[in-house]
Amino acid sequence: MTTAAVFGCTGAVGSQILATLLASDAFSSVKTISRKLPNAKAAKLEELEESDTTKWGGIISSLSPKPSMVFNAVGTTTAAAGSIKNQWKIDHDLCVENARAAKEAGVKTYIYISSGGTRSFLWGWVPYSKMKVGVEDAIKELGFDHAIILRPGMIIGREESKSFLLEKFVEGLQRLGQGVQDKIGMTADQCTNAPKYPEA
Repeated sequence: MTTAAVFGCTGAVGSQILATLLASDAFSSVKTISRKLPNAKAAKLEELEESDTTKWGGIISSLSPKPSMVFNAVGTTTAAAGSIKNQWKIDHDLCVENARAAKEAGVKTYIYISSGGTRSFLWGWVPYSKMKVGVEDAIKELGFDHAIILRPGMIIGREESKSFLLEKFVEGLQRLGQGVQDKIGMTADQCTNAPKYPEA
């Protein structure tokens, strides 16, 4: 049986990952490390609340049993972080630190939730994309037995929309086919904030 750890377990994507792991018989133990506790409850769930994100990496090696898989769904928006510089600290620096700590702790499989379009000609120059690409490259260089990088497109259907018109536009693309919608591979933060920031 496998033990997994999840970073970003309270977000739109991370909460779904957590729910899936808790429902799966393949995982005997699931650990979460987050600033606030997730809403999910299960006997096999161990929730660790730590407001100081600089301590998250060090916690991995202290978990028992040690996780063989780590899921990283950490992410924020420029608006929530207050600036592109603060967002970089979370979406890039924190994610790289956690990946390094996971490797040092002996984690075999590392799953990182990146973002669609980050390496595309259209969106590759955006600071948000550069954050994600930097994390992807760092994970590859660490040499995990298995490194899985997922690049989902825009999150549609949140309770609180982050960019209502853009989300509706991307949602409407499904009428042209799921492949067309997926090909857009962007997030609301990439589009709405791109013109405001110089290259990092």
